[in-house]
Amino acid sequence: MRTLAIDLGSKRVGLALSDAGGTLASPYEVLAVNNAAQATAPILRIVEREGVERIVLGLPLNMDDSFSAQTRGVVAWGARLAAAVDMPVIYVDERLSSFAAEQQLISLKRAGQKMTRKDKKRSLDAVAAAEFLQAFLDGRLLGLDISNP
Repeated sequence: MRTLAIDLGSKRVGLALSDAGGTLASPYEVLAVNNAAQATAPILRIVEREGVERIVLGLPLNMDDSFSAQTRGVVAWGARLAAAVDMPVIYVDERLSSFAAEQQLISLKRAGQKMTRKDKKRSLDAVAAAEFLQAFLDGRLLGLDISNP
């Protein structure tokens, strides 16, 4: 099952995509936006073009598992996206995905891959989305119940 992961931010939206078998996640793209609403149309095109069957949306929870204003905004945006694509959106905990992505990029640079600070910043959100998508595909990260924010 082809799955799209979304790391929604106010300036950048990181996207990752699984293979058709739903076993391997790869960074896909980072959208530069002025607000989250601007990400909807490009995401709808990607869903159509890539044959996406499921969407996983990273939820920025507080470290004590509580919801912040940002968390509630992501849930509201996800509900609008789910209605637009006519498929459920699965929310997952993305708290530590950016840290893990940063560590992965540092390791690549240490291994000799050429990467400027600008390259790193440009790809970080897509790598973070790939991090939580792979954890979800592997069963290490479950969908969250957001019925009681």
